[in-house]
Amino acid sequence: MSQPYLMALGQFVFSLNTLAFEELDRNSTWRHPSNSRVGASPALQFVGPGDDSINLKGLLAPEFMGDPASFDTLRKMGNSGKAYALVNGAGRVYEGAWVIESLQQTGSVLSGDGVPRRIEFTLALKRTDNLLADPTGGPTPINPDNGDDEWAGWWWE
Repeated sequence: MSQPYLMALGQFVFSLNTLAFEELDRNSTWRHPSNSRVGASPALQFVGPGDDSINLKGLLAPEFMGDPASFDTLRKMGNSGKAYALVNGAGRVYEGAWVIESLQQTGSVLSGDGVPRRIEFTLALKRTDNLLADPTGGPTPINPDNGDDEWAGWWWE
């Protein structure tokens, strides 16, 4: 039985076997610059959409679920500067292409050799122009089903 998928950023799949997030926080803005007027309050003019960002917050407990190597994959994707398609596990495609703006990790409950047994993370994504999207979807993903060739089968179902 294949693992349910929470979301995919390019070829990176968020799941219990890679990184599972607990919160999705989205912030969308619209631009309304102010124009001063004599004898009246400033007038606002809508000039278009502003920034659109998503923060994914979660917890990785390598002894029970997840793979710390997932952070390396996300860093490679962020270092590339490329944008990726974003699709949730139900198949909803988020409009635009998404860049990795930041990845923050906090390790705690350290083992005797200094390896964290609990890692909280926040991944910050920002929407950009579709033309910047990486058509390859990024680096080869971590196989969330431990050897199953059809790891991305959910995409076509």
